[in-house]
Amino acid sequence: MIEKTYQPAAIEDRISAAWEAAQAFRAGRPERQGAAPYCLVIPPPNVTGSLHMGHALNNTLQDVLVRFERMRGKDVLWQPGTDHAGIATQMVVERQLMQRQEPSRRDMGREAFLERVWAWKAESGGTIVNQLRRLGASCDWSRERFTMDEGLSRAVLKVFVELYNQELIYKDKRLVNWDPKLLTAISDLEVQQVEVKGHLWHIRYPVEGTDETITVATTRPETMLGDTAVAVHPDDERYTHLVGKHVILPLVGRRIPIVADTYSDPEKGTGAVKITPAHDFNDFEVGRRHHLALISVLDTEGRLDLAENVDFLEGVPVTPALQETVALHGLDRVEARKKIVERLEAEGLLATIEPHTHMVPHGDRSGVVIEPFLTDQWYVNAKALAVRAMEAVRDGSTVFVPKTWEKTYFEWMENIQPWCISRQLWWGHQIPAWYGPDGKVFVAETEEEAVSRALAYYAETEAITPMEGHDMALDPDSRAPFLIRDEDVLDTWFSSALWPFSTLGWPDQTPEVARYYPTSVLVTGFDIIFFWVARMMMMGLHFMDEVPFKTVYIHALVRDERGQKMSKSKGNVIDPLELIDQYGADALRFTLAAMAAQGRDIKLAKARVEGYRNFATKLWNASRFAEMNGCATVPGFDPRGVTETLNKWIGHELARAVAETTEAIEAYKFNEAAGAVYRFVWNVYCDWYLELSKPVLLGADGAAKDETRAMVAHVRDEILKLLHPFMPFVTEELWAVTAEGGAPRDGLLALASWPQADGLSNPEAEAEIGWVIDLVQAIRSVRAEMNVPPATQLPLVLTGSEASFARAQRWTDVIERLARLKGISRADAAPKGAVQLVVRGEVAAIPLAGVIDIAAERARLGKEKAKAEADIARVDNKLGNADFLARAPEEVVEGEREKRDEAVARRAKILEALERLKDAG
Repeated sequence: MIEKTYQPAAIEDRISAAWEAAQAFRAGRPERQGAAPYCLVIPPPNVTGSLHMGHALNNTLQDVLVRFERMRGKDVLWQPGTDHAGIATQMVVERQLMQRQEPSRRDMGREAFLERVWAWKAESGGTIVNQLRRLGASCDWSRERFTMDEGLSRAVLKVFVELYNQELIYKDKRLVNWDPKLLTAISDLEVQQVEVKGHLWHIRYPVEGTDETITVATTRPETMLGDTAVAVHPDDERYTHLVGKHVILPLVGRRIPIVADTYSDPEKGTGAVKITPAHDFNDFEVGRRHHLALISVLDTEGRLDLAENVDFLEGVPVTPALQETVALHGLDRVEARKKIVERLEAEGLLATIEPHTHMVPHGDRSGVVIEPFLTDQWYVNAKALAVRAMEAVRDGSTVFVPKTWEKTYFEWMENIQPWCISRQLWWGHQIPAWYGPDGKVFVAETEEEAVSRALAYYAETEAITPMEGHDMALDPDSRAPFLIRDEDVLDTWFSSALWPFSTLGWPDQTPEVARYYPTSVLVTGFDIIFFWVARMMMMGLHFMDEVPFKTVYIHALVRDERGQKMSKSKGNVIDPLELIDQYGADALRFTLAAMAAQGRDIKLAKARVEGYRNFATKLWNASRFAEMNGCATVPGFDPRGVTETLNKWIGHELARAVAETTEAIEAYKFNEAAGAVYRFVWNVYCDWYLELSKPVLLGADGAAKDETRAMVAHVRDEILKLLHPFMPFVTEELWAVTAEGGAPRDGLLALASWPQADGLSNPEAEAEIGWVIDLVQAIRSVRAEMNVPPATQLPLVLTGSEASFARAQRWTDVIERLARLKGISRADAAPKGAVQLVVRGEVAAIPLAGVIDIAAERARLGKEKAKAEADIARVDNKLGNADFLARAPEEVVEGEREKRDEAVARRAKILEALERLKDAG
């Protein structure tokens, strides 16, 4: 028996346990051996993470797809797993060591530290997996993977070695995003641009051999010590005469050229820019074009590195000014900036200082300012790998949904830079490269293989003399001392780029690789198209010779109800787990799906989640109503054989709902699919079908009652199937409990078949019942618009066809009860003083003379119309103000547009009501 009150917390854990016990989500179930495969790989969340609203959206949409396809009979694999999250995990454990006053990472050494990280992972690293289960994610949890498990580690080593042997991985000295606190290179995704109120310093650089100076502006005076040129635009007439000449770098004395380069913007600042190739990404490219020296003046911790810096001192005359500058060695960059500005000002070389608000890169985890830093790192030749990855999207092998995201993909791929894959961390896949005594590198999947190759190389070349006491050819047990392994680890994105095939068992040729690769669809956010999607495309095509997925669905952001991006600093973060505790997982899931319109961010308000909790309660109560009225599943019942018009009509509506929902999910229009189910359940089934069925269900026993009971139960069962991908917990519970009084269920709802409504379309039944519903709704609208008191019963006059009047006669009791009428008559024309309604092309009239004061009502509506128009004009005035549009936050502008839309809709309804009153006199 269905409990009186729907309580999500009382059923969710129990339902999850039932799914687990039945192994409902396992791929390759025996009964599906011959079924078509359908595979998704989960975007692996960080092992340090906890569920946030982006995860909730992403995994809800994936779960809708996999539950839908599982019910359609496919052999579904939703591959779960987590990412080792190099920096984040290392920080967590290092912070733990510090809090416990234990030895630091470097004090305990690499091996001991990594043991601590693995211990932390085993104890605390599964939090987000359990939270995904609370959300209802139907992954095959028996196949859970980790980016550093044994199998994935083998895949990483194989890929690195093969790419190196193919000269697609190499070591180079280039600029990287450097974190001076964490002491590692980081990816662009780990860099946050923060608006900072700083200064713009205008510095005079003396032109060699003249009294002239050229003024450059900079936000980072400390980097000027590494300048190797000044650039001006080739068409800037102010500086044409200086191109090819040299300036003397202040405080240093280095002679550097003035070069012509289009990077310099004549309209910006002075039109001349200092070029510091070792400390700015744009300057690095300018430096390459003009063959400029690369002079790094900062160390890994962001301190001045000047003493014994060969690159800095080369070719610079020793002067007191230089010696004073070198004395700044070891000074932190912030303090160095102050000293340098003071000296420039003292020497009369500081032209002006102006306030300047600009974006400054910060590490998203360390919080410190990131430095472009010149260092040796390992790189992937991404440009070469990108060729096939771009072609695969151009020829449709992989498609983006929405298609507009292909432009973003191509913009990055066509301008792709070498991918820096090395990180100066300990937690991660250690780079499989070993260095000999002379610096010769040996890249291999194992140390034994590297040693073997080293022995052969040095024996053949006799490039070095064996270390004392060791015979390289004859002492195999002492090989290791000759080689030193690269201490760096690989960028986390390197291992996750292999995720679609490494999780299936590659490099072994497993049955899973053969069956589930390529995967069917990838669901992810737009922010990692570059970092993950593109790299999976490159690696999949290179190593599997096939795209990793056929479709990439890109979902939008979840913002707060005002449209602002959620952030801890704003205090507007909504915790999905709190919403699940308060309203249940189903309500949160349905909210996210119902608002997931393609290409449009979600504005999430708790009220929406509460509203969909009410939707689940509505379904619960409807099921209880059916149960209390003896509506139970009838074995062998065929809805195509019903004879009652009402039951034919609900079958017709069911067929339409099934078609709309199916087509929308197939097209990744999750909001439309959720909307179709919602309308059918709430508006059609609960509000109309059950209401119209009451006279039969509460009436005398007979064939009509038996048929209606069976149809009520049948449609309820089909609703549970339709709604299951969106609301798995409540539907699974109702599927089980409603079987108690009817036909036994053949297993779990999660494994039931998707609804089939073939042969249920019935336009004749829809024409009759649909007309009755439209008529009642139209009368209710008029009552509301005209302020007709609820207790007042109105007459209805039909002026349409005899067929419509006959239809009304058949449903008189229902129409009068639901529309609060006191009689239905027919006439050739609407009586005077009546409001006219058009229902499916025919006129129905409601005489209002004597019921309401028409003149007073017209005056009231006139005032409402004036108010709506004033609201429209006020918003138009704001939106027409260019200054407002430029200064107001995006969410404020969007809010004003929404206010205008609401006022326009309100005015339209008022105009419609005024038009009706014209007919009433």
